[in-house]
Amino acid sequence: MPEDPTSDVRLLAPAQVGEVLGVSVDEVMTLVHDGRLRGMRVGAPARWRIDRASVSEYLDEQAEEARRMALWRQSQNASFPELWGTGRVRNPD
Repeated sequence: MPEDPTSDVRLLAPAQVGEVLGVSVDEVMTLVHDGRLRGMRVGAPARWRIDRASVSEYLDEQAEEARRMALWRQSQNASFPELWGTGRVRNPD
C-alpha cells in the first residue's frame, strides 16, 4: 500500500495548542489570524485546526527571541572596559 503523503501532517485543535503553549484558545486564534501559526478550517461543520509543525516553529522562534533578549540585557549591563578588555571590571565573576 502506498504511503499517504499527508501521514506526517498532524492537525491539532486550538484547545490542544493552548495547552501546549499555556495560553487561552482566544490567544491561539489570534496567533493564527496574525499568521504566526498555520491554521485551517476543516470538516463539516468547519472547525479550526492548527498544523503541529507550525507550533514547533513558533516555540523555536520564541526561544530564539528570549535568547537574544537575554544577550541584549547582558550587553546593556556590561561596561566598555569589560567589553574591550581594559580598565576596571564592574562586576567580576
